[in-house]
Amino acid sequence: MSTLLWVVFPYAALTVFAVGHVWRWRSDQFGWTTRTTQLLERRWLRWGSPLFHLGAFAAIGGHAMGLLVPKAVTEFVGITEHLYHLVAVGAGSVAAVMLVVGLGLLIARRVLEPRINRTTTKSDKVLFAVLGLVVAAGVTATVVEQLVKGGYDYRETISVWFRGLFALNPDPLLMVDVPLVFQLHALSAFLLFAIWPFTRLVHVWSAPIAYLWRPYVVYRRRSAPPKRPMAHR
Repeated sequence: MSTLLWVVFPYAALTVFAVGHVWRWRSDQFGWTTRTTQLLERRWLRWGSPLFHLGAFAAIGGHAMGLLVPKAVTEFVGITEHLYHLVAVGAGSVAAVMLVVGLGLLIARRVLEPRINRTTTKSDKVLFAVLGLVVAAGVTATVVEQLVKGGYDYRETISVWFRGLFALNPDPLLMVDVPLVFQLHALSAFLLFAIWPFTRLVHVWSAPIAYLWRPYVVYRRRSAPPKRPMAHR
């Protein structure tokens, strides 16, 4: 069971993530969009979207720091475990509040606004359910394990296992005694990766970065068509 959960399932999810994006691009380029509903409703979206996206960016940055940077590196540069814990919990709590409020507003908008509700697809419902599970497990881990129980050093277990996935040498035994809420958070995150190519999340890869350096649009007045010579009668 440990091998199935912490080796087979992550690699299967990452495979679906990669192959699914190729399939989606080749078969559904016209659907490669957020399917924005801004024109239908802006009041909820004005607050929910920025809070959710900023909270998501902060959470991704924190996870990258905690999972990809070995504990020995932070200790080498002089960051003690206590200082790391304070910064991680403080920044994680801010990101968690933004994520919960933002996602809550976006879900409420989908449910309570009739016009938005009619545009919600089955993939949207699955996406919001999985996102809610990921956020709920992450927030619970931060509040219960890191604040109430005094902290869990995931860099000695989860981080080592996660880096082992990319080194093609994961150790599933590292995840056996990890608190359940951290396990749920990790599994739901890989589930999110698996459904990613089949939802509106594909728009992440279409950020208009080229707008930063492309030339301005030049408008030219259309010249009048040349006059045709009058035919002689």
